[in-house]
Amino acid sequence: MSSKSAKGIKYETGVATEVTDLLTVEAPLQVTINGNPFTVTMRTPGDDYRLVTGLLFTEGVVKQCKDQFPYSEEKDPDRGVTVGVDLQIPEVFLCENLQAKRSLLINASCGVCGTRELADLNLTGEPLEPRGVLDVGILPGLGETMCRRQRVFEETGGIHAAAAFRLDGECLCVFEDIGRHNAVDKVAGFLLETDDIGGADILFVSGRVSFEIVSKAWYAGIPYLVAVSAPSTLAVDMCEYWGMSLIAFCRDTRATVYANPQNVRGV
Repeated sequence: MSSKSAKGIKYETGVATEVTDLLTVEAPLQVTINGNPFTVTMRTPGDDYRLVTGLLFTEGVVKQCKDQFPYSEEKDPDRGVTVGVDLQIPEVFLCENLQAKRSLLINASCGVCGTRELADLNLTGEPLEPRGVLDVGILPGLGETMCRRQRVFEETGGIHAAAAFRLDGECLCVFEDIGRHNAVDKVAGFLLETDDIGGADILFVSGRVSFEIVSKAWYAGIPYLVAVSAPSTLAVDMCEYWGMSLIAFCRDTRATVYANPQNVRGV
């Protein structure tokens, strides 16, 4: 259940009208690893396993695994939605300091609070190598493809989307969620599920681009990050550091390249 009806009173030019609108559902999800509570995330119900595996992978909690982890779901009997996911993950696939990662996730809404400059982030990892040059001429078509598959946005107007594409424009997946990061996590979870980490070329997001979005794209091995809205300065710095091209304000036939423009054709 991604949307739900809600009653309200709409005021327009001084006239009050009773209305019933569809609103995007936001609900908590308890993430448990091997029977131990790990974190709680707010999300739009649907594709919960992909959300959780994508989240744990893009935050460095688990390592890439070709096999699906066994899991169980806890349902709310009254609402019929999943309220908890318990994954059984072999220790070999878990990071060494799980408690530290748990603390990081709990404070994820604050982003990189406490760091003063890029050097403080203690970045690691090799820059990504794109498989080819991105032609900006294909971007309007990619945006249209993502929009056409945003069913919940059509109903509510209040949800984010993220999509993965190949350089030739092939759409691999589109996911929606109340949270920008969650939509990207669902994309990463899908790529894990299909054993295609490093196989997508373009991550297209409906909102702004922050440090966390760049980090998740890097974990998923996606060298081109395209956004409808604006990037942050740290997002630009991170893309430069990791060899990723960042293209923002991608609307209609407009787009602005902020990082690694040498990998983009048409600018």
